Amino acid sequence: QVQLVESGGGLVHPGGSLRLSCAASGFTFSNYAIGWFRQAPGKEREGVSCVNSNSASTYYSDSVKGRFTISRDNAKNTVYLQIDSLKPEDTAVYYCARDRRLFRACVPARLRNGEEYEYFGQGTQVTVSS
Repeated sequence: QVQLVESGGGLVHPGGSLRLSCAASGFTFSNYAIGWFRQAPGKEREGVSCVNSNSASTYYSDSVKGRFTISRDNAKNTVYLQIDSLKPEDTAVYYCARDRRLFRACVPARLRNGEEYEYFGQGTQVTVSS
């Protein structure tokens, strides 16, 4: 069955870095865009970044642009999210998910909607605190 598993979260000081991983299985990974989302306590889920199937297109929300870098390794069925210059407001559970359709570009509207993605993982907690 389709499965996405996030890892790499933790407790870091402001200004620190983390590298999140999203390991996928159960489908042809190289055919789908993957998105990263986050949800802080009491807040709605936010789409923060996505990458299309062959890494030709990526997108970052304004809140993370310049600090987050998404990449994928199709040979390892894994997507990464490098998070630098962490801020307390980055504290959230981070999730990855798969686009509902094959070979679509990574576009802001679909990422913001979130409903165009499926098979969300269990999430990994990122806590930024001094």
